[in-house]
Amino acid sequence: MRVSEFWRLMDDEFSAGYSRVLARDLVLKGVGGNTAADALGAGFDPREIWLAVCEMQDVPFARRLGRDIPLKG
Repeated sequence: MRVSEFWRLMDDEFSAGYSRVLARDLVLKGVGGNTAADALGAGFDPREIWLAVCEMQDVPFARRLGRDIPLKG
């Protein structure tokens, strides 16, 4: 997963404004007790961070892959 995909998933699930608050303030056990922002800066895999956020925020499994994006063409 790319960092841009991480942010798309965060924004889709939590809204653009609140996703930044969560990334800055929510401490995630799944990435060594870092916040998402700190974990990204430390080089953790964005997918690992996203799944840690999902776990802490009880995001249903059905939404952990994000919303469907229609194909262009």
